Amino acid sequence: MAEPREERRVELDRSQFCCPICLDLLKEPVAIHCGHNYCHSCIEGCWDHGEAEEEEKKKKKGQYSCPQCRETFHPRPVLRRNNTLAEVVEKLKKTSAQQLSPPAAVPCAGPADVACDFCCGTGPNKATMSCLTCLASYCPAHLEPHSSVPVLKKHQLVSATVPLQQKMCTKHNKLLEVYCRTDKKFICYLCVIDEHKSHCTVSAAAERDEEQEQLIVSQKKIQEREKERKEELNELVQALKDFQSCSRAAVQTGDKIFDEMISSIKRKHTLAKQLIKAREKMAVAQAEELQLQLEEEIAKLRRRHTELEQLIRTNDHIHFIQTFQSLSTSCESPDLPPDLVVRPERWFKTVTDLVSKLRDDIERLMNDTWRTVSATVSTIDVVLPPVPKTREQFLRYCCPLTLNENSANNYLSISQESRRVTREDLALYCSAHSERFTNAMQVLCTEGLTERCYWEVSWSGSNLSVAVSYKDISRSYSRESEFGNNDKSWSFECFQFGYSFQHNRNSVTLLGPQSSRIGVYLDHKAGILSFYSVSDKMTLLHKVHATFSQPLYPGLKLIYGNSWAELIKLW
Repeated sequence: MAEPREERRVELDRSQFCCPICLDLLKEPVAIHCGHNYCHSCIEGCWDHGEAEEEEKKKKKGQYSCPQCRETFHPRPVLRRNNTLAEVVEKLKKTSAQQLSPPAAVPCAGPADVACDFCCGTGPNKATMSCLTCLASYCPAHLEPHSSVPVLKKHQLVSATVPLQQKMCTKHNKLLEVYCRTDKKFICYLCVIDEHKSHCTVSAAAERDEEQEQLIVSQKKIQEREKERKEELNELVQALKDFQSCSRAAVQTGDKIFDEMISSIKRKHTLAKQLIKAREKMAVAQAEELQLQLEEEIAKLRRRHTELEQLIRTNDHIHFIQTFQSLSTSCESPDLPPDLVVRPERWFKTVTDLVSKLRDDIERLMNDTWRTVSATVSTIDVVLPPVPKTREQFLRYCCPLTLNENSANNYLSISQESRRVTREDLALYCSAHSERFTNAMQVLCTEGLTERCYWEVSWSGSNLSVAVSYKDISRSYSRESEFGNNDKSWSFECFQFGYSFQHNRNSVTLLGPQSSRIGVYLDHKAGILSFYSVSDKMTLLHKVHATFSQPLYPGLKLIYGNSWAELIKLW
């Protein structure tokens, strides 16, 4: 029982007689004035070679400090061997059954690493932490006192990412703890009262806090952008799946339709052959029947000819007269047609001509249809250019527009440059035209749009309708001709206190900032129609997703008097 207690006591003693620098049992132990013990070579090497810049400055002044408690001495202490302590250490070495296990292996510092300031020898270990109070960097082994010594626990530790020299002021050899916002650089506290005394300066921590707030905002924006990108990625993946699915369905449907057309042509081909063959069979039967009748009649005529030859040679006059009367009657068949043979070449040529015309008509129809099919397929996209977000980006798609005077209602006057429309109190004299709106106070533009386009409308008055419409919208006296009251037009209406959108008689009330300028963005292929309030910034008022099957013509509608609207010249 006594021996285990002895071992535990020895182990406790071993830990108390280790050098704080090399962490091994003391070799030639010496004690300095503060009472801490070190190996003679370790403390000498520390004072000679291992001091940080601040210690170097102190050494020049004749000051030396304890690596543990940082107590300073002047002049440099004379080191004498502590014989009693040396005897105790030797006794520990002899009585201990097991040598103290070496500290955990620490990698040596590489060219890009920060070296430990307390490692002796030619290969210092890699430092993991730097102390901003000691102004030194430590490997894990030499950092241990900072977690065990109460005085050192209060020191400020940071990760050893860069050498401490890079964090020191080159002029004053002080730690860079202040940030100069005027010069946008780090300085020490002596620089604040020197060349930076009139500058805007804050502590590095305060600048970090402010920039960290900006970083958090940027991080949130990045997260939001990442979320948007993920949504776009999901939409892209889904669009690609839909594209592939629709492509396969179109191919299958096309195969089915072409197979049906080929089968139909084959059926007509077979029917034509059957019709010709049936007609040929019928003609052969008729010809064979007629042939038999003709052969029978020829045989009759030959017998009659023979009988007449014999009669003409008789000498008996009485017999001649009696026999001639019976042979003078006709032996021809009365039901035989007068023209027995008809040449069929021209009739069959007519048939082949008709088939040839059918082939040409089908070929022409297929070519015309194929051009439309090819053009339609070439416009199908799975990835479209990004939707504009700023006015500068929208202006890239601006297009010249002019109002079609022939479509304007009689109560609307069009300016000379065909960009401004004004609502008049009295009807104007206008010639009749098939494109003129006779009931609705509206006008269409001359240009039909099929690509990405952007335009702006400035207006004044109590009501305005900014619309797009197919060209074949009704022009009659019925209300169906008004923008938004049919399936051929999309109308965004502006009032003094709000907005509304109408399509196919379905209306939606909208809210948004009042604006005297409305921006319209159209992506015909993507089926996007958007309306914006244009001021210092663009504000989306309403967005429509639809399938546009024809070119769209911009339009304007003014209901009440003293109102006008103008297409802004952006091009």
